[in-house]
Amino acid sequence: MLKAVLAVVIGYIATVAFVFISFSIAYLTMGTELAFKPQSFEPSTLWVTTSFLLGFIAAVVGGFICATIAKQSRAPLVLAGLVLVLGILATIPVLTASGPQEVRPGNLGNIEAMQKARQPAWVALLNPVIGALGVLAGARLKRN
Repeated sequence: MLKAVLAVVIGYIATVAFVFISFSIAYLTMGTELAFKPQSFEPSTLWVTTSFLLGFIAAVVGGFICATIAKQSRAPLVLAGLVLVLGILATIPVLTASGPQEVRPGNLGNIEAMQKARQPAWVALLNPVIGALGVLAGARLKRN
Protein backbone atom coordinates (compact mmCIF):
# COMPACT_ATOMS: atom_id res chain seq x y z
CA MET A 1 0.00 0.00 0.00
CA LEU A 2 2.78 2.43 0.95
CA LYS A 3 4.58 1.61 -2.29
CA ALA A 4 1.46 2.46 -4.30
CA VAL A 5 1.04 5.80 -2.50
CA LEU A 6 4.71 6.58 -3.07
CA ALA A 7 4.33 5.64 -6.75
CA VAL A 8 1.40 8.06 -7.15
CA VAL A 9 3.25 10.89 -5.39
CA ILE A 10 6.47 10.40 -7.37
CA GLY A 11 4.52 10.03 -10.63
CA TYR A 12 2.70 13.30 -9.94
CA ILE A 13 5.91 15.12 -9.01
CA ALA A 14 7.57 13.83 -12.19
CA THR A 15 4.64 15.08 -14.26
CA VAL A 16 4.69 18.53 -12.67
CA ALA A 17 8.48 18.80 -13.00
CA PHE A 18 8.35 17.78 -16.67
CA VAL A 19 5.60 20.33 -17.34
CA PHE A 20 7.50 23.14 -15.63
CA ILE A 21 10.80 22.40 -17.36
CA SER A 22 9.38 21.68 -20.83
CA PHE A 23 7.01 24.67 -20.77
CA SER A 24 9.86 26.95 -19.68
CA ILE A 25 12.04 25.70 -22.53
CA ALA A 26 9.15 26.04 -25.01
CA TYR A 27 8.45 29.61 -23.90
CA LEU A 28 12.11 30.60 -24.05
CA THR A 29 12.38 29.01 -27.50
CA MET A 30 9.20 30.59 -28.88
CA GLY A 31 9.48 33.95 -27.25
CA THR A 32 6.65 36.25 -26.28
CA GLU A 33 5.46 37.04 -29.79
CA LEU A 34 4.93 33.41 -30.80
CA ALA A 35 3.56 32.25 -27.43
CA PHE A 36 0.81 34.90 -27.26
CA LYS A 37 -1.65 36.46 -29.64
CA PRO A 38 -0.67 40.04 -30.63
CA GLN A 39 -0.97 42.57 -27.77
CA SER A 40 -2.81 40.01 -25.66
CA PHE A 41 -2.17 37.62 -22.80
CA GLU A 42 -4.21 34.97 -24.62
CA PRO A 43 -1.98 32.11 -25.80
CA SER A 44 -1.43 31.61 -29.50
CA THR A 45 -2.60 28.52 -31.38
CA LEU A 46 1.04 27.41 -31.55
CA TRP A 47 1.34 27.67 -27.75
CA VAL A 48 -1.94 25.83 -27.11
CA THR A 49 -0.92 23.01 -29.46
CA THR A 50 2.54 22.82 -27.89
CA SER A 51 1.09 22.83 -24.38
CA PHE A 52 -1.30 19.97 -25.17
CA LEU A 53 1.56 17.93 -26.62
CA LEU A 54 3.98 18.64 -23.76
CA GLY A 55 1.26 18.08 -21.15
CA PHE A 56 0.40 14.71 -22.66
CA ILE A 57 4.08 13.67 -22.78
CA ALA A 58 4.53 14.78 -19.15
CA ALA A 59 1.54 12.72 -18.10
CA VAL A 60 2.85 9.68 -20.02
CA VAL A 61 6.16 10.03 -18.16
CA GLY A 62 4.34 10.31 -14.82
CA GLY A 63 2.14 7.30 -15.57
CA PHE A 64 5.13 5.23 -16.67
CA ILE A 65 7.08 6.10 -13.52
CA CYS A 66 4.05 5.40 -11.33
CA ALA A 67 3.47 2.00 -12.95
CA THR A 68 7.17 1.14 -12.70
CA ILE A 69 7.34 1.88 -8.98
CA ALA A 70 3.96 0.43 -8.00
CA LYS A 71 4.10 -2.73 -10.11
CA GLN A 72 0.29 -2.93 -9.85
CA SER A 73 -2.46 -1.51 -12.00
CA ARG A 74 -4.41 0.51 -9.43
CA ALA A 75 -1.74 3.12 -8.68
CA PRO A 76 -1.77 4.62 -12.21
CA LEU A 77 -5.58 4.73 -12.06
CA VAL A 78 -5.33 6.70 -8.82
CA LEU A 79 -2.76 9.02 -10.41
CA ALA A 80 -5.01 9.54 -13.45
CA GLY A 81 -7.90 10.37 -11.11
CA LEU A 82 -5.71 12.76 -9.14
CA VAL A 83 -4.57 14.52 -12.32
CA LEU A 84 -8.18 14.80 -13.46
CA VAL A 85 -9.53 16.13 -10.14
CA LEU A 86 -6.67 18.59 -9.52
CA GLY A 87 -6.87 19.72 -13.13
CA ILE A 88 -10.59 20.39 -12.83
CA LEU A 89 -10.00 22.33 -9.62
CA ALA A 90 -7.35 24.38 -11.44
CA THR A 91 -9.95 25.39 -14.03
CA ILE A 92 -12.05 27.22 -11.44
CA PRO A 93 -9.97 30.43 -11.51
CA VAL A 94 -9.97 30.35 -15.32
CA LEU A 95 -13.74 29.92 -15.50
CA THR A 96 -14.44 32.61 -12.89
CA ALA A 97 -11.89 35.17 -14.09
CA SER A 98 -13.30 38.50 -15.06
CA GLY A 99 -12.14 42.00 -15.58
CA PRO A 100 -10.58 43.90 -18.41
CA GLN A 101 -7.89 42.29 -20.49
CA GLU A 102 -4.49 43.94 -20.15
CA VAL A 103 -2.58 44.90 -23.24
CA ARG A 104 0.56 42.79 -23.35
CA PRO A 105 3.89 44.60 -23.62
CA GLY A 106 6.45 43.38 -26.15
CA ASN A 107 8.62 41.09 -24.07
CA LEU A 108 7.84 39.16 -20.91
CA GLY A 109 9.92 36.96 -18.70
CA ASN A 110 8.86 33.35 -18.17
CA ILE A 111 7.44 33.90 -14.67
CA GLU A 112 5.48 37.04 -15.62
CA ALA A 113 4.09 35.25 -18.68
CA MET A 114 2.88 32.34 -16.50
CA GLN A 115 1.24 34.72 -14.05
CA LYS A 116 -0.56 36.88 -16.60
CA ALA A 117 -1.50 34.36 -19.31
CA ARG A 118 -5.28 34.17 -19.90
CA GLN A 119 -6.02 30.59 -20.86
CA PRO A 120 -9.27 30.02 -22.79
CA ALA A 121 -11.88 28.04 -20.83
CA TRP A 122 -11.97 25.19 -23.34
CA VAL A 123 -8.20 24.72 -23.01
CA ALA A 124 -8.42 24.68 -19.21
CA LEU A 125 -11.20 22.09 -19.35
CA LEU A 126 -9.42 19.86 -21.87
CA ASN A 127 -6.05 19.83 -20.06
CA PRO A 128 -7.13 17.53 -17.17
CA VAL A 129 -8.63 15.04 -19.64
CA ILE A 130 -5.44 15.02 -21.71
CA GLY A 131 -3.42 14.58 -18.52
CA ALA A 132 -5.49 11.65 -17.26
CA LEU A 133 -5.33 9.94 -20.65
CA GLY A 134 -1.57 10.51 -20.76
CA VAL A 135 -1.11 8.87 -17.35
CA LEU A 136 -3.08 5.83 -18.50
CA ALA A 137 -1.06 5.68 -21.75
CA GLY A 138 2.20 5.81 -19.78
CA ALA A 139 1.04 3.02 -17.46
CA ARG A 140 0.04 0.97 -20.50
CA LEU A 141 3.51 1.45 -22.01
CA LYS A 142 5.02 0.01 -18.85
CA ARG A 143 2.69 -3.00 -18.89
CA ASN A 144 3.54 -3.80 -22.53
